[in-house]
Amino acid sequence: MKALIKVGYGCNENCTFCHTADIRDLEDTAERVDFKIDRAKALGYSMVVLSGGEPTIRPELRRWAHRIADRGLALGLVTNGLVLSYRDLADELIRECRLEYVYMSLHGGTSRVHRSVVRADTFDQALRALDNLEGRVPDLTINTVVTTANVDALNDVVDLLAGRRDMTLKFSMTQPKGGGAHTFDVIVPDVGRCADAIAAAIRRGQSAAAPGGLRFAHDGVPLCLLPGLESLYDDLKTHDYATMIEADEDDFVPVDDVAKVHPPVCDDCALRGPCPGLYRGYEESRGHAMLRPVMDRPRANSFNFVPEKDIARAPGAPCPVRTDGVTPYDRDRTLFVRLKDRMRLFRTKTRDFSDREIAHTKRETEQLYLDHSSKLFPDDFSKDLLKLVRSSECERCPEGHRCTGCYVPSPVEVFARDDARVLEILATLTGRVLDVGCGEARYLSALAPAIERGAVEYIGIDPDAERIARLAREVPKATFLAVAAEDLPTSIAGLDHVLVLRSFNHLRDPAATLGALATRLRPGGTMLVVDNVAFGLVRSREHASRAEGSSRGAFEHYRNAMSEDAIARLDGLGLVVLERRDIDRTASNQWLVRFEAPATAAEARS
Repeated sequence: MKALIKVGYGCNENCTFCHTADIRDLEDTAERVDFKIDRAKALGYSMVVLSGGEPTIRPELRRWAHRIADRGLALGLVTNGLVLSYRDLADELIRECRLEYVYMSLHGGTSRVHRSVVRADTFDQALRALDNLEGRVPDLTINTVVTTANVDALNDVVDLLAGRRDMTLKFSMTQPKGGGAHTFDVIVPDVGRCADAIAAAIRRGQSAAAPGGLRFAHDGVPLCLLPGLESLYDDLKTHDYATMIEADEDDFVPVDDVAKVHPPVCDDCALRGPCPGLYRGYEESRGHAMLRPVMDRPRANSFNFVPEKDIARAPGAPCPVRTDGVTPYDRDRTLFVRLKDRMRLFRTKTRDFSDREIAHTKRETEQLYLDHSSKLFPDDFSKDLLKLVRSSECERCPEGHRCTGCYVPSPVEVFARDDARVLEILATLTGRVLDVGCGEARYLSALAPAIERGAVEYIGIDPDAERIARLAREVPKATFLAVAAEDLPTSIAGLDHVLVLRSFNHLRDPAATLGALATRLRPGGTMLVVDNVAFGLVRSREHASRAEGSSRGAFEHYRNAMSEDAIARLDGLGLVVLERRDIDRTASNQWLVRFEAPATAAEARS
């Protein structure tokens, strides 16, 4: 993994969008950068990437590069490439200092356009740098920041680089920061126009690309505006950066996406996890009316933490993380698990969930589990998973509010405890019962005695015809229909109870579907909605890899709604909340809401 060190903010170009336009005079000392290189080694990173400003204009560049190599680390550079146009220097860095990663800017396919963005006559020098790097640096990205000056000329960049090999051409939306904020109305294009230009340029390049030739990527544009190109999204995390340190900072901090936001319209979008959203400054200035959330694709409901390294800790010894410094550890994407004589660091690199969603799962709902099964997808949570809780030592620690934390298995069997209330409710039901999404038959055994003696007229529906056929053989006194809830026959009415047990998040439009089902309830009938929120699984690397490489099949989650989401979606249907059980740190990831159809509301609907 990479550690990013910003050595200062001076530069030999003057880009219109420059993020550090206000602090170009701020430079770190050579000695502090030496320390930061050594710190990156101590933290276990495999590569140090020097950035700025422009790191290659610092006279200490060679010394820093050799220091990095001497510590067994690879070298990376975020650069405009101008200094790398000198062949001798490029050769030295590649051959002697393991220069394995270059993220280089080029903002036009012609000298005129490039010059208008960087405000310097450096186009030819940048191309000479590409000649020196092409095919010699394993990971080479050419980044073009899209401004109003080049948005209509992106095809020229594609055509210029079309013959190049072993590199990625990336188009990045201008961030409203530094120069991009000061001249926002002048240089930042409309995001829809930017997306259209990026899509056209990438598709032009893809149509002509040869094997091993130019690859493509993009950043800063909501994925709903780039249909078919979602997998090409590229940012610090896809480049495997773990931490970074600014010139005026004393220790590393995790990379983050705090400059970007997802407006409420994005809440149910299937692309929300990997999507960058909109830059905060853009959304505040121009709004989000252009967004087109994608609602017809499934979403994951869990993500994996995999082991990264061990830190020795003898019983009774002080916490090594607190002693060494807590800030380099990502508070949300990492966690420690306490073992007998060590603490094991786990990390999630998932892009199925946004940073905000991961933070909510870890810090607010606290739904973290140790998976001690060998299953790709745990289906019996009580047997397969152990809830992880923050250690009592962490709860008392004054650094706890900043630290990723150390976790231990809880002695409480939370799933069986929370499911007991569901079983209690089911045991009281009589009359005509509709079970929505019954295919996995998680709770059918609780209703079987009442079905057998005729106290419950059970109707189970599920889109999976094979499961329905199997259940019909196993419970012959019940009625089973291979149908989706949205397509329920009108003859199924006069219901005493509707059960939506772990199927709410599988419905494409729960408000419409459950609204229709509510009209089929008799006066005083109930609707029981139970489902799970997203959770994190601590697994071995091999276990996680097998799970992530497989498919769960056709019936997946469309959201990871909480109980309050269910109540909000059913608002206005005349249902009254009888009972509600929410997620908290001591509970499992299962919530419960029980509704009732009052007599007056039912009569009004009829």
